Amino acid sequence: MSSNPAISGKQLIELLIRDGWTEGRKAQHGICLTKFVVDRTLVTFVPNNKSPLPAGTLHAILGMKQTRLGNRGLFRLISKYKLP
Repeated sequence: MSSNPAISGKQLIELLIRDGWTEGRKAQHGICLTKFVVDRTLVTFVPNNKSPLPAGTLHAILGMKQTRLGNRGLFRLISKYKLP
């Protein structure tokens, strides 16, 4: 099993926006991103900071309840768009 890369909230936000996610409202704890997928709208909040995201936070964001990307999807985005 591959481990998650050290990625900051700002970098993840940039990758998701390049992948078609729409930036929504901004809150003190992060930025809301949304994307319409076939049968539903996916919603996630990503901390807007420059420090690496904690492993649990990144795992939750990549999970089925939020972005549905998983580790493979994250690595695909990194290789496609490069880390900002």
